[in-house]
Amino acid sequence: MVSDVIVFANGHVNSQLLVGKVSTMSQSAKARRENRPRDSQATRELLLRAATEEFAEHGLAGARIDRIAERAGANKRLLYVYFGDKERVFDIVLERQINALAQATPLDPTDLASFAVARFEYMYNNRHVARLAAWRAFERARPTEAELRSYREKVDAIAAAQRDGTVHDALPAVDLFAMLLKLSESWLTAPAALKAAAGPEPSSVRLEEHRAAITYAVRSITEPRSTRTEVDC
Repeated sequence: MVSDVIVFANGHVNSQLLVGKVSTMSQSAKARRENRPRDSQATRELLLRAATEEFAEHGLAGARIDRIAERAGANKRLLYVYFGDKERVFDIVLERQINALAQATPLDPTDLASFAVARFEYMYNNRHVARLAAWRAFERARPTEAELRSYREKVDAIAAAQRDGTVHDALPAVDLFAMLLKLSESWLTAPAALKAAAGPEPSSVRLEEHRAAITYAVRSITEPRSTRTEVDC
């Protein structure tokens, strides 16, 4: 086997040639990496997915850029290049989750019970959303523009439905919407002991009972008196 290392008769290695060889190899590897095509959009998506997991587990204060980069299999420098600092990444993650939730659970003021049930199901099947919401409420007092826009649109839609007589107007629209949010999250945020009392894992029967309970509770506070119907629960 031919060696890349040249050894003189006295047994000494030609260190200059060895260093030159290693340097050439390093430059060649660097050139290959630089010439490798990069999909910046795919890398951004990997970083944001990794950031979502990291923030859901550790919150804003506990999240680490190094771990986000490691989860994504990317250089952490790219995170700063694409998004800026950690707080900006957190805002972007929140905005993405708000948009995803809004698309999955559109609000129809004429059927607020279906909205609340759909929101419960989405958050039940995407547990990181509830965890992010909890961290956000604990760590950040300042709402993002996406949050403000989302809430204002929904409250305004409910207020308009109240003026039209399709939603009961005994409660201010903002209070009514706050109650809808809490009803949709009631099982997700229930004490661990209460959940354990229902069994180690919610059965399909238990989940169906909870959906019916949400429907009953929402209709009891939103339906106009003239059209209110009894819901089996």
